[in-house]
Amino acid sequence: MTQEINIGGVKFGGGRPLALIAGPCVIESEGLVDECAARLKEISGRLGLGLVFKASFDKANRSSLSSFRGPGLERGLAVLAGVREKYGLPLLSDIHETWQVGPAAEVLDALQIPAFLARQTDLLTAAARGGRPVNVKKGQFMAPEDLAQAAAKMSGQPGFAGLSFCERGSSFGYHNLVVDMRSFPIMAELGWPVIFDATHSVQLPAASGRCSGGDRRFVPTLARAAVAAGVDGLFLETHPDPDRALCDGPNQWPLDQLEEMLKNLQAIDQLRPRAAGGGA
Repeated sequence: MTQEINIGGVKFGGGRPLALIAGPCVIESEGLVDECAARLKEISGRLGLGLVFKASFDKANRSSLSSFRGPGLERGLAVLAGVREKYGLPLLSDIHETWQVGPAAEVLDALQIPAFLARQTDLLTAAARGGRPVNVKKGQFMAPEDLAQAAAKMSGQPGFAGLSFCERGSSFGYHNLVVDMRSFPIMAELGWPVIFDATHSVQLPAASGRCSGGDRRFVPTLARAAVAAGVDGLFLETHPDPDRALCDGPNQWPLDQLEEMLKNLQAIDQLRPRAAGGGA
């Protein structure tokens, strides 16, 4: 059984029921963030599902220089702070550079390390010192057991508040990803909560040349398999109109279809064993 971490009152791991990190890929506008936060608050309340709201203030790893990145740190954190004030939701967002840790930790309840940066020692150690739990995305180029080294870099830092590991698929040739379900129990053996990013796992990286493609049809299939394999939480990017999204539209899940999928996933989660050694 994995350790428990607390993100603004939402608990992941320790044998607890499935919890959720969800929101739009990037802060496109204050109106979009407000719409998503309001709907997610309603859905999570009806389902009794722990929810952490996620939206990126900057997508620094876009394929093209001309791709939309978001409003930036200062404006983005202000928008996210408004979500907490209005809806009382805990917050998570990506950081890309060490100098972002301080201001981000003042607003966010958890920091996230993007997959491409999961081996960046200075970023990992700085994030660990931020006094917030850190969700580390497993790099598409990393084996699940490699995250032991990320944990070792972080766990001894002053201010360390726990971490989680997030699977988001592994490179499978060019412009494709595959999810190895064996990664969940392997990462769970490292002792920290395991989260599955069901939307980025259906991404087709840089498949369109200037931007990534994806196939959202497979989000429910992979999510069901991951929950059955015993993950502690799900990461889902969702949008009211994914085909018009400014980032990662092909793999974001439609907001109006989210509740039904989450009901099915909760039903699977209730069936899995939670005793030590009974799954991830």
